[in-house]
Formats: sequence, structure tokens, C-alpha cells
Amino acid sequence: MSKRKDTDQQKFHAREEREREYRKQLPGEDEEPLPPPVEPIQADHKPQRNDPCPCGSGKKYKLCCGKKA
Repeated sequence: MSKRKDTDQQKFHAREEREREYRKQLPGEDEEPLPPPVEPIQADHKPQRNDPCPCGSGKKYKLCCGKKA
């Protein structure tokens, strides 16, 4: 039974150590706060099949970047 108690204590101490290491990675009170989240860039509209390709190749969208979609 004493081995069981030893393994339980080892598990407890190992978990405590992992939690301490994790807390070290978190920003503290003396550190600068994280920057605000960035808004995603949204396209005005998706080009139609026969529109010129927005990549600037001069081809139609369906023959250039539209093939991938």
C-alpha cells in the first residue's frame, strides 16, 4: 500500500509542476496587455466567371484563379 501512496504523491507533484510551468507562460500583471484582435479582410464581391481576374494576369477569372475554386 505504501507504493500506491508514493505513486499518488508523484502524480500530484508532477501535475503541480506542469501547472506552474503553464502559469509562467501566461502574461503577468507587469507585462503589456495583448493587442486587440484584428478584423478579417473581406472582399467587396467575388468576381463572376467572365470578369477579368483580380490577380492582374489579364485572363478571364474562369481560366485563371477560378479554376482552383
